[in-house]
Amino acid sequence: MLDLKLTQKRALVTGSSSGIGEAIARALAEQGVRVVIHGRNRERTERVADSIRADGGSAYVALADLAQPDAAHALARGTLEALGGIDILINNAGGADDGFKPWLETDAAQWQATFEQNIFSSVRLIRELVPPMKAAGWGRVIQIASTVATQPMPLGPDYGAAKAAMLNSTVSLAKDLGGSGITVNTVSPGPIVTPAAERIFREVARQHGWGDDWADIERNAVAHFVPNPLGRMGQPKEVADAVLFLASPLSGFIHGSNLRIDGGYVTAIN
Repeated sequence: MLDLKLTQKRALVTGSSSGIGEAIARALAEQGVRVVIHGRNRERTERVADSIRADGGSAYVALADLAQPDAAHALARGTLEALGGIDILINNAGGADDGFKPWLETDAAQWQATFEQNIFSSVRLIRELVPPMKAAGWGRVIQIASTVATQPMPLGPDYGAAKAAMLNSTVSLAKDLGGSGITVNTVSPGPIVTPAAERIFREVARQHGWGDDWADIERNAVAHFVPNPLGRMGQPKEVADAVLFLASPLSGFIHGSNLRIDGGYVTAIN
């Protein structure tokens, strides 16, 4: 196995109680990283941490609703206390709690809530945790955005705009941190089989009469909603593998980039 030189690094992975965040946290722990598992639901968050510990990894639990302005400070302080410092920040928490609505059904309050959840939460954690990285002379900040940041949909304009802001802020921060020993990059997943995505597409399947078999549902979903040259949806581990490399010392010359993990779903030139 390739030595990514991550043993004993310290990481906070937000939104790691399920889905892509969980896969990232597990992958880091397998490489010897001490990880803080963050979520809003205690049972799910502790399940992930317990599983990592059972496999011989080191994991700590932190509960916080990062859409609340004061939560980032508490999470950052708790992380620094638990780990004794911070090397890697994965800003993965986000989503659209109210779902993806058409433009004219998405009011200003939902726009604000979505930005709090997806971009302001990451900004606050960067402000809290990048200074300790600068003091140490090394760090990694990895933002988990989405392909809708560069290929918007008619639904969920608030979510797409928040993820686009994340791309922009990544490049700005990368320029600001030049020469600090910290790299900053974005990973943009496309159609990935997370629990949330599976729930959505199973409901779509019910509406369209695609049946209950996941292979049939995925084939129809790719054909009608998320077409890509590989003809399938991705797995959370495939995102996690890319994040692992960006988090490692081996990626030291990758800075301010946006890495799409989407099977070619985005049609624009990157």
